[in-house]
Amino acid sequence: MSTAITPFPIHISQASLDGLQERLDRIRWPDPGTVQDGSQGPRHERIEALVAAWRGEYDWRRTEAMLNAWGSSRTIVDGLGIQFLHIRSPEAGAAPLLLTHGWPGSILEFRDVIGPLSDPRRHGGAPSDAFHLVIPSLPGFGFSDKPAEPGWGVGRTARAFAELMQRLGYGAGWFAQGGDWGAAITTALAHMRAPGLAGIHLNMVMFSATEEEIGNATPAERRMLDDAERYNREFSGYMKLQCTRPQSLAFALADSPVGLASWIYALFQDVTDSSGHPESVIALDHLIDDIMLYWLPNAGPSSARFYWEAAQEMAKGMPSSPIALPAGISMFPGEQVRLSRRWAEKRFEDLRFFEEADRGGHFAAMENPSVFAAHVRSAFRTMRGQPAV
Repeated sequence: MSTAITPFPIHISQASLDGLQERLDRIRWPDPGTVQDGSQGPRHERIEALVAAWRGEYDWRRTEAMLNAWGSSRTIVDGLGIQFLHIRSPEAGAAPLLLTHGWPGSILEFRDVIGPLSDPRRHGGAPSDAFHLVIPSLPGFGFSDKPAEPGWGVGRTARAFAELMQRLGYGAGWFAQGGDWGAAITTALAHMRAPGLAGIHLNMVMFSATEEEIGNATPAERRMLDDAERYNREFSGYMKLQCTRPQSLAFALADSPVGLASWIYALFQDVTDSSGHPESVIALDHLIDDIMLYWLPNAGPSSARFYWEAAQEMAKGMPSSPIALPAGISMFPGEQVRLSRRWAEKRFEDLRFFEEADRGGHFAAMENPSVFAAHVRSAFRTMRGQPAV
């Protein structure tokens, strides 16, 4: 099978865009519900406003051109087509950096940090902090292929992305960063000691506190535990459904753009640092762009199945030993699953960087891109020049 890297210009047919418009013109709305807050899910008026913008001033062609300008490419790894952005820095000493998104995010999570990370000289930074960026769409997400067989979970995706970095010529001294599923994949890369990987940075750490940690929690750590419990109790219904019966949801996500949009919007509402108003921290057009990367390639169903795949992996047992590679961690206050530095030090043997941001939540690169970029630069500054595995 070919290992070639090929350009993958995105061009959605006008018929597809017209078909979406027709669906948005004949929505059957639900009733508003019985509460006036977001405790039952997205509020009616919020989705109405989103759809009004979607039908009106939103311009997909602008986003399409932006993605193509960032070097949209494709290659086949382990039998599956992976679409990715490849942005090479103008700086000769730039280090390769793999940025991995999660759900319901996309490669556009990183849109506002692409410039600062790849060309810091133009964005008030030091040229020595520059990165060549590789930003792939997860299997079944965006314009990557949809797996036709089970098995494409965290581990297999991590191996595919490690192969992608090798295939791009980044054989040594590359770094990886992620949040959400991107954090799980980045952590898996570190556990498997992917060839050439020199260090990682996470803006979310998937972990469970031990009984000892719970019993000895400081007041700040107790707030972290309370937030994690609230997430599990109030916000995690989407995860439980997608881990167990994703195909029950698939038909609605494939058939209804408004159903897809509200399903995605719900998590932006619940886990951004926005008091339930994600539009206050993320531009509405950016939210719609994200939804479009699920609607246009019909990736709502296949992306939901990633949770089912990961649940099968977790049932068999995932690596849990401390990570030996150099690591950096950023904690954003609106992230529901957080850990303290002392908890992190037990799980990362070589923790080079640990910082807490002043604002931002689960979608850190979208909510607070300047601090996200600064943390990534600072974290990997401590690792540059380290020998690769």
